[in-house]
Amino acid sequence: MCNDPAMSQNRPDDRSEHRPERQDVAVLALPGVMAYEVGLPSQFLGSAVDGDGHRLYRVRVASVDGGAVPTSAGYSLLPEHDASILATAGTVVIPGVQGGSAMTDGTLAPGLVELLHTTARSARMVSICTGAFVLAAAGLLDGRPATTHWMHSAAFAGLFPRVHLDPDVLFVDDGDVLTSAGNAAGIDLLLHVVRRDHGAEVANRVARRSVVAPWRDGGQSQFIERPLPDPGDAGTAATRAWALERLAEPLSLADLAAHARMSVRTFTRRFREETGLSANRWLVQQRVALARRLLESTDTPVERVARDAGFGTTASLRQRLHAAIGVSPVAYRRTYRGPLAHSM
Repeated sequence: MCNDPAMSQNRPDDRSEHRPERQDVAVLALPGVMAYEVGLPSQFLGSAVDGDGHRLYRVRVASVDGGAVPTSAGYSLLPEHDASILATAGTVVIPGVQGGSAMTDGTLAPGLVELLHTTARSARMVSICTGAFVLAAAGLLDGRPATTHWMHSAAFAGLFPRVHLDPDVLFVDDGDVLTSAGNAAGIDLLLHVVRRDHGAEVANRVARRSVVAPWRDGGQSQFIERPLPDPGDAGTAATRAWALERLAEPLSLADLAAHARMSVRTFTRRFREETGLSANRWLVQQRVALARRLLESTDTPVERVARDAGFGTTASLRQRLHAAIGVSPVAYRRTYRGPLAHSM
């Protein structure tokens, strides 16, 4: 046995061959940037690690020229980088802005438009809150679905009629361009990015570290009125917890209402008030989430995954998963479990 330290250092580490490559993330802070949102990518992407504790993203903040930019909080931010780091970034995040030409008349300086167009050819573009105004003013959202904060949706629609705005959702994933609503929805979107890139287990670790909900579907409503419950009305939380333990079973709306000791009509109203979703849509989302966890973390055959998640048949699971994330169960498993997963 050779104990030469030099030779030991040159010996390849088998684990490194399977380690995901760390992705560069650039956060572009523009004048009037929302101070809180500048730090979100570092918090939620920068803290993502694999099972061995290796960081999966390198997050850096830049201004266009590397100089200080005023923030919404009344102080200036001095990033360590200029926009040159966008050239090597895999993901570029545009935090929300307060005021500026993108929000007032839907325009940007020509140099910034060119920078964003060049960047979008090689990087995934992500906006938080009113950062969508910046992407839209650059023309990057024309003909595409997008969202922004509901308070600014009317102004956005007036400035950018070519964008397919959905003002009611938390975030929109359109592949290489992703947009979110307010800063809390920005957290949901960043966790979605981690989940899309590295799976639910990694995203859940990030969420636990920051003590936030690990998953809210992008299609959930931004703004949900929650009137005070009537006296003696216990709500639907206990029934939701009960249902999560029985996703493999055929749960009907009547079953859920009976568990909650409500009429179907009252249960339906209360459920939507508390979650922003119908009970049936909520059940589908929870079953899709369970199926994804099983596909990512187990070798359970796809037929069994379909039954355990409550979809019954492989065809039903395939349909629901494709509608949710655009891939089949086998393709999804292969992403996280390697090339041998195609036979499972």
